[in-house]
Amino acid sequence: MTQLSNDCFASGPPVLSVDEAVMLIATRVGAVAGVETVPLRRADGRVLAADLVAPLPLPLFTNSAVDGYAVASADLPATEDRALPLGGRVAAGAMALPPLAPGHVVRIFTGAPLPVGADTVFMQEDTRIDAEGRVVLPPGLHPGANVRIAGEDVAAGNVVLKAGVRLRPQDVALAAALGQSDLAVRRRIRVAVASTGDEVVSPGAPRGPAQVFDANRFMLMALLERLGCEVVDLGIMPDDRRRVADGLKAAAAGHDLIVTSGGVSAGEEDHVRAGIESVGRLVLWRMAIKPGRPVAMGVIDGTALIGLPGNPVASFVTYAHVVRPTVLSLAGAIQTRTVAMPVRAAFTHRKKPGRREYVRAQLRRAADGVVEAIMFHRDGAGMLSSLVETDGLVELGDDVLEVVPGDTVGFLTYADLD
Repeated sequence: MTQLSNDCFASGPPVLSVDEAVMLIATRVGAVAGVETVPLRRADGRVLAADLVAPLPLPLFTNSAVDGYAVASADLPATEDRALPLGGRVAAGAMALPPLAPGHVVRIFTGAPLPVGADTVFMQEDTRIDAEGRVVLPPGLHPGANVRIAGEDVAAGNVVLKAGVRLRPQDVALAAALGQSDLAVRRRIRVAVASTGDEVVSPGAPRGPAQVFDANRFMLMALLERLGCEVVDLGIMPDDRRRVADGLKAAAAGHDLIVTSGGVSAGEEDHVRAGIESVGRLVLWRMAIKPGRPVAMGVIDGTALIGLPGNPVASFVTYAHVVRPTVLSLAGAIQTRTVAMPVRAAFTHRKKPGRREYVRAQLRRAADGVVEAIMFHRDGAGMLSSLVETDGLVELGDDVLEVVPGDTVGFLTYADLD
């Protein structure tokens, strides 16, 4: 497991901005030890452990980009059609023909290697065959057209994927094109997830008249699994300080990160803070964010712990801005800032200065073709339907006081945050 110092988060102002929180995580949380080699088809979503250096060029050889006729640029017609005899045929996967004879063309197909002497390809639909069986080439094509030069995509010896990249399907495709059958990746982060409180029960369990079914735990586990973590379900911890403390300490022994939901405010029945303090070190982050101000972070026996608010929307938003960057840091992933997409506001909203606010919104295309954001018709950090019936979050900066229809605002899709 990664061993963090007890005071690794104990710095910064009493109330952290979102940017300060992310920066603190990025600079204080190191990557876990452990690398494994996985088959290429299992590499999507994993974090690359070492730079991938291209052992080969891409394309591997100079080839045709279209079905057509290969010709030497010296034989290109300048101002009028020119008919040239056919000097052979080469298909994709076949060996190239002998060198192209001057004044001839070769029938060639997409991906086939160009014969020596040929450097330009006419698309077949731009040509015709005359009565004598010659290929008639039109004027106007520039030398080198429709040809893929060896190494023009990737040069052999170049770093094509850097260590720390969280692999995407297109990255996997590039590795495959370079002949890689497997890749060295960081091991998966082991995360324990728990909800807290006597007021919640697991779906399927008997429910008392004043209890609700636990949604946060399942949302967080799903988000973490999408991020590539090995997730362990700790279930629901009761409103008992000693049992919370014992459960967290036990979880710290076998995990890189513990994530809890609920119990981090200052109420008499909020026991997560006290439980952590009795077995580790707690630094309460009062983040300047809405929804989700009460967020706790600490260390128990070298294992990081993040306590999220109990309201589902607040839990989701703070997951995106605290848990997600922590997991990526533990995984050794390169941290990149998600850039909000500019859209036009189709709502009015006021907010307090000095904090980042996230407004749930739907997107639509207005009559003039511009993409607009429509604020969800009900507010409240406990409304799960607001996450289901919207497309993402409008991000309102610390200094923003008011939004009116027509303003340009930043929009983050939910896909940007998982």
